[in-house]
Amino acid sequence: MVRMVNEGDDRDIEKEGCEDGLGGNEVADGNFDEDGRLRRVGTLWTASARIITAVIGAGVLSLAWSFAQLGWAIGVATLLTFASITFYTSSLLAECYRSPLTGKRNYTYMQAVQATLGGKMYVACGVAQYALQIGLIIGYTIAAAISMVAIQQSHCFHRRGHEASCQFSHKPYMIGMGLFEMVVSQIPNIGKVWGLSVMASVMSFGYASI
Repeated sequence: MVRMVNEGDDRDIEKEGCEDGLGGNEVADGNFDEDGRLRRVGTLWTASARIITAVIGAGVLSLAWSFAQLGWAIGVATLLTFASITFYTSSLLAECYRSPLTGKRNYTYMQAVQATLGGKMYVACGVAQYALQIGLIIGYTIAAAISMVAIQQSHCFHRRGHEASCQFSHKPYMIGMGLFEMVVSQIPNIGKVWGLSVMASVMSFGYASI
């Protein structure tokens, strides 16, 4: 960590910056944080957009059907219960943002687990997290293909009538979605694209309104 010095001690700044692998000008300009990483440039708007995108997920599409099955009393109680659990766990995660011993930031969930619970739980967390991610990707790919076929069938019924045999294969859409995901995954630093969060928030509000 760079200590504060007088103007006449510029050489000390450059020396300490070089020891951390950073240039003296970059340290003096404040382009990096105390961990030697590029300083974060997120704003209240980008953070809010990411939170909205995370909260208004695909599950909101089935929320109306769930309330219809459970009724208002049980539905609202269930919604508030899971909201309380989410608030509690997010508060715990916020407490783990900095390592309790070193004070360094944990930039990922797995880093927080490693710093708090140790190596074995770190491995278990990695297996669970990547398994969940793979499952979500497969689920969204199948859901996207089913949705596209449903739209195609709807147009077919409108053109030919409901007695027509409007059967379409899901495979082309699954393959196309998979190829699209492969291309998008190659975009460097896609998590730092601020416009992506805004676009995702607009999309979430869009299909939630529908």
